[in-house]
Amino acid sequence: MLCAHSLFLKKGKKRHNKWRQSHGPSRRSSSPRSRRRPSSLPPSSRGSRPTNRGAGAAAMSAAAAAPAQAPRKWEGLVDEVLEREVLAACLDQAPERRRIREAFKDVQLSIDHCLFKGQYSGIRTKESCEHNSRGVEIFSKCWFPENRRMRAIVCLCHGYGDTCTFFLDGVARKIASAGYGVFALDYPGFGLSEGLHGYIPSFDTLVDDVAEHFSKVKGNPEYRGLPSFLFGQSMGGAVALKVHFKQPNEWNGAILVAPMCKTMWFHLGPFSNF
Repeated sequence: MLCAHSLFLKKGKKRHNKWRQSHGPSRRSSSPRSRRRPSSLPPSSRGSRPTNRGAGAAAMSAAAAAPAQAPRKWEGLVDEVLEREVLAACLDQAPERRRIREAFKDVQLSIDHCLFKGQYSGIRTKESCEHNSRGVEIFSKCWFPENRRMRAIVCLCHGYGDTCTFFLDGVARKIASAGYGVFALDYPGFGLSEGLHGYIPSFDTLVDDVAEHFSKVKGNPEYRGLPSFLFGQSMGGAVALKVHFKQPNEWNGAILVAPMCKTMWFHLGPFSNF
């Protein structure tokens, strides 16, 4: 059977070759699919395929033809010397942050913002740096009304992207102009206080540092008997709440501006159905 099958295949192949010789090329080669479409490219470029190298060269030429990047826009009056100084600075540690802040003092006052444009008379300010009980150097600032007795004490807690010498400074001046003594500090790692910039190894430790500083302020004999309030914005709202929870009998109230906190439904009591 195997020999007969092989012989049959050979005869079939011979017949197929004879048919191709008498009828020309096979139908497959003359089918519409195999016919090459006329090219609209010039003869010199026919048959050539675009390569990645050509596409890359086109992209590079397009990038070279693109307009130059717009210069950096600063808020306030920043000259080229100060711009280079700021861009070259490494703000990870406090000494460099303090140096840049000193250079930016005049620029801050020229920023077109209501907190910097406000003019308040009869206000005295004081800045200081001292080590807390953990040995961390803390920068603090206070604003006093001059020639009149304080109505109360307001202790400010700044947000994550702020310090007590920037936007919060304008808020403090406004409050102090109404007769309140305002006190604030930069958290460890923020603003002009010691520590790696923006790093919070423990939020509870940060709250302890804030509570310690404000307790020292309120322990001043000049301020004893005055009502005291916490003022917290953003992350500072969470700090203010935790300080209040830690010292519930030490404060007369708290002001929270867009606080970084969340109210759980089971803490709402009779309002939990709304």
